Amino acid sequence: MIRKILSTDDSIATAILRVVLGVIFFAHGAQKMLGWFGGFGFSGTMGYFTSTMHIPAPLAFLAIAAEFFGGLGLILGFLTRISALGVAINMLVAIGMVHSGFGLFMNWNGNQKGEGFEYHLLVLAMTTFLMIRGGGAFSVDRAITTASPSPTARQSLAHS
Repeated sequence: MIRKILSTDDSIATAILRVVLGVIFFAHGAQKMLGWFGGFGFSGTMGYFTSTMHIPAPLAFLAIAAEFFGGLGLILGFLTRISALGVAINMLVAIGMVHSGFGLFMNWNGNQKGEGFEYHLLVLAMTTFLMIRGGGAFSVDRAITTASPSPTARQSLAHS
């Protein structure tokens, strides 16, 4: 099971997608978790999510963790499929709870009250790709799976 979760090819294109998406989500998560990049930090974000947006505390925590740890996991290519799943769920919840009421498009001209969900759809496409393909080249997942012998190789080694 874990081998299927970690398996991936050696694609550089997949690695580029994974790292760029990871950097974006790590930065967003660091705003929420650590207060970096002009963010409010963990307590400020939790307060906003629970008081203003009325998100239950456990779900607010999971949203922050999915961005921060999911972004870090994507950068490293560690548990890429699980990291991508966390980010995807975060985007689905964001669309459903916040952005669907504002339509598809981002608020480029300041003509609406909030942001649409076009960005979230792009992220969902990227995370789906990573859940299918894995982390690609230069990922911890690939290093683990190529360093450890396959189950059939272990069996033949055991019988030697």
